[in-house]
Amino acid sequence: MNLYTADQHFGHKNVIRFDHRPFADTDEMNACLIKLWNERVSSNDTVYILGDICYRSNKPPHWYLRQLKGHKILILGNHDKITLDDKSSIKYLEDIQSIMDIKDGDDRVILCHYPMAEWPGFYRDAYHIYGHIHNNKNQAYEIMKQFDKALNAGCMINNYAPASLKELIDNNKKFKEN
Repeated sequence: MNLYTADQHFGHKNVIRFDHRPFADTDEMNACLIKLWNERVSSNDTVYILGDICYRSNKPPHWYLRQLKGHKILILGNHDKITLDDKSSIKYLEDIQSIMDIKDGDDRVILCHYPMAEWPGFYRDAYHIYGHIHNNKNQAYEIMKQFDKALNAGCMINNYAPASLKELIDNNKKFKEN
């Protein structure tokens, strides 16, 4: 199964406040994110990480990646230089791309860390899955919420675990309604 997630920010203290995450500290956040990931993902699943796996952590990215189940593909985000620089991380990633065009069942899906107002296949019913804006209802959100086929994979709006395409659709709908 294909699963999608973004913006874990493992080890990043300030993201707890920034995203209003329900964690006391990074140790609690990291443990919870790893637990929820591994409860959701099987060893045969492919998880597309739409950027920002780790940021300002006192542990290297491979420390987190080695604990996470599944085949992991990283779609580069603005905070992923640390992951690329950590050569031990590369062995835990099946692929690294800036943008990907994949199939999920019968659906075409365009993956990019950044939200795009128009993406390849936009006029042919392709989905666009992105991260970057977290759970902010900012100007980018106001643009993206207009498109039913644009889905935010931010972990904070997807129960802090990788989500299927159907779950992303449902979770994004709930997020827009709140």
